Amino acid sequence: MEQLHAHEVLHMMEGNSYSESSLREAIINKFGSEQRFYACSADNMNVDELISFLKEKGKFMPTAEGFTVDKSKVCDHE
Repeated sequence: MEQLHAHEVLHMMEGNSYSESSLREAIINKFGSEQRFYACSADNMNVDELISFLKEKGKFMPTAEGFTVDKSKVCDHE
């Protein structure tokens, strides 16, 4: 299975708020539980590793309901 870039998840998040568990569920529903992801500085991440990675990299911003993607922190390359 080909890995997907983390951008796919960040773009999916645009305009929506999540908790970590609801984001995990949304990723699995859209991409499947076995999907692996890569980013600029990491690869072969499962869903939980991806969420931790994105959180550590400051890609989320708080909302009243949890968090959403901080669009200013999304790089634009593949």
